[in-house]
Amino acid sequence: MSAFNSNGINIAYLDEEEGEPILLIHGFAFNKYVNWVHTGWVDLLVKAGRRVIALDNRGHGESAKIHDPATYGAPAMAEDARRLLDHLGIERADVMGYSMGARITAFLALNHPDRVRRAIFGGLGYGMVKGVGAPEPIAQALEVPSIEEVSDPVGRSFRKFADQIKSNRLVLAACMRSSRQKISPEDVGRITVPVLIAIGTRDEISGSAQELADLMQDARILDIPRRDHVLAVGDKVYKQGVLDFLEQTGG
Repeated sequence: MSAFNSNGINIAYLDEEEGEPILLIHGFAFNKYVNWVHTGWVDLLVKAGRRVIALDNRGHGESAKIHDPATYGAPAMAEDARRLLDHLGIERADVMGYSMGARITAFLALNHPDRVRRAIFGGLGYGMVKGVGAPEPIAQALEVPSIEEVSDPVGRSFRKFADQIKSNRLVLAACMRSSRQKISPEDVGRITVPVLIAIGTRDEISGSAQELADLMQDARILDIPRRDHVLAVGDKVYKQGVLDFLEQTGG
């Protein structure tokens, strides 16, 4: 495992091969392996000639586990991503985030436009602006001793997934309570880099890709047919669409 110190927080990451760098930022309750390695993304991008970097967001995977919700704002996690680029000596990279990772990517592009060459927002559309539901039922579902105590269907699905990959549930609950920071329409409009918004056509979480794209200066939309929020992650249409976007906007 490779890791570095991000302002006092240990952040784990992988760094594969050489070429133009692309930074991958996973979604809530996922980690770099589940979101990007096991779905074939790292192998695909390496074969396309890219240097692939993927981090475990704080509270996830092999990175530091913190129980204070105040440490998990998406802008703070965007700074972890920026410091990783600093640590690796990368001045500018393409960045792809999925779900929570897309929100983090947006804050990175907004606050450090000189570090992001192009951005891909997977699994998050206008929900970035209006929100994607109440975090508390999910946080509570992660905190109770048994999944049998969870009646909320969304909370139950997150709890089941967290149990499957053996995540630290209490840490994820802390993250859930503060990571869904909204971005104003005005700030979204300040993102000037080329953006691809890729969302499954059966995704009921992300919000409208078109409404988000309408706010932006240079945004394209990729519909991932017949995929919901989870199944879209490793879809071949999503993968090909990202490769096409990178090629069409400069390689």
